[in-house]
Amino acid sequence: MIRRAGRRLYTGSVPSRLSFVALFLISTWASAVLSPAQVRHTLNYAPGKSITLSLPDSLDINISASGLRRVRFFAQSPDGRIFVTGMHDISDNALGSVFILDGWDEQTHSFKHVIHYLDHLRNPNNLVFWTDPATKQSWLYLPLTGKLVRYKYNAGDNAPSAPAETLMHFPDYGLSYKYGGWHLTRTVAIAQVSGATRVFVSAGSSCNYCQEREVMRAAVVSMDPDGKHPVIIAQGLRNAVDLRTVADLDGALFATNMGDDHLGDQLPEDTFLELDKSPATAPNYGWPTCYFAHGKPVLDTTPLPALDDLNKVAPIPADDAADSVYGKQSGVASAGANLTAGGGHASGSDPNAALGNAPQALKSCERVPPAYTTFAAHSSPLGFAYFPQTDSLLKDSFVVALHGASHPHIGTGYRVARFTPSNRKPQDLITGFLTVVNGKPTVHGRPCGILRIGPDSFLLTDDYLGLVYYVHPRG
Repeated sequence: MIRRAGRRLYTGSVPSRLSFVALFLISTWASAVLSPAQVRHTLNYAPGKSITLSLPDSLDINISASGLRRVRFFAQSPDGRIFVTGMHDISDNALGSVFILDGWDEQTHSFKHVIHYLDHLRNPNNLVFWTDPATKQSWLYLPLTGKLVRYKYNAGDNAPSAPAETLMHFPDYGLSYKYGGWHLTRTVAIAQVSGATRVFVSAGSSCNYCQEREVMRAAVVSMDPDGKHPVIIAQGLRNAVDLRTVADLDGALFATNMGDDHLGDQLPEDTFLELDKSPATAPNYGWPTCYFAHGKPVLDTTPLPALDDLNKVAPIPADDAADSVYGKQSGVASAGANLTAGGGHASGSDPNAALGNAPQALKSCERVPPAYTTFAAHSSPLGFAYFPQTDSLLKDSFVVALHGASHPHIGTGYRVARFTPSNRKPQDLITGFLTVVNGKPTVHGRPCGILRIGPDSFLLTDDYLGLVYYVHPRG
């Protein structure tokens, strides 16, 4: 998820003049006070290549799979197999894959085989399984940029046994990841609502800061397992990249969400949200005109681009995209950081017009639902998992992968954090994906997806290095 095509200094009431160095020192001090002793682990992932990560001394880490292109999110099939998505590269591509990680070796903590289950997919971010209790048929749900599909799944399948069923179409245009990626991934989750199964899909905004034309942008939709009876249940979510329910917390639905990119290095905070699965009216979580600072929603007075004139854009920040983790991207700001909906794409028909209209931008933030917790600006929270009270080391904790700012000099993210429902202050769990030496930041990896596979144990993807890590109790 591309962060921050440019920047301008925020001059409102929220303080914004703490330097990056001061913020880095403060966060480091707080982590040292709050977190257990950290132990460094150097992991070799290719000849002459390694990454050094720090974890609490009660945990160990291994590389369980390598050589995967932009490996993203996991799902466990009904027969216990590990599936994971891969998005291949940072272009708007049709080369994504779904893999099966097969042949777990308990001695080496690694998978022996990687099976290609599906290939030539457009930006497969995540997937989920569901078994129909009436027919006993299992299904694999896969959201792609332009549509939600599902495949029949039978135990032991190494490829789909039948063509995909298309359940819903989405707006499928947008600038490529190379130029900001507004926003090409979709995320699916399945949950019970009043005794009925519902499928939820989130779609990010078409721009950084604009008035949308299409109802599914920056929104979450709920539908029956066969795609019928869709309804919007949340709006104003700029980019909710992970979406999942937690059975141990009464089946609540949670989402990670990223704020916009035009208020400088220290604003806005990224959010972790609890969503109402069946609201009478879809709540608006604020984007584009309400952002979070110090855990509270704040009104953004930046003029919005004009829908009726593609030449009228929001103030374009200085184009400093050369330091992007995605490489030199000359002209990013002018290419669409703050253009109108769709990055200036010509207006067309909305494939989801029957669901209603895109909401008007809020003029007050009084009714914006509170955040469950927040993260430092540009941390880019992606995948998460919840560890129940029955675990001993990570009990009653959310563990969240913070992908990191696309401009490494900001320094936020690039770690795995944890917090509890009772103490919602994120603390470092795994660090080392970014280091700063003599003021120069170096990116070593980017955490992405998390799957709990046992007590205090989880798999973690790194879509920068194409690795899957196995984190588990030491000993």
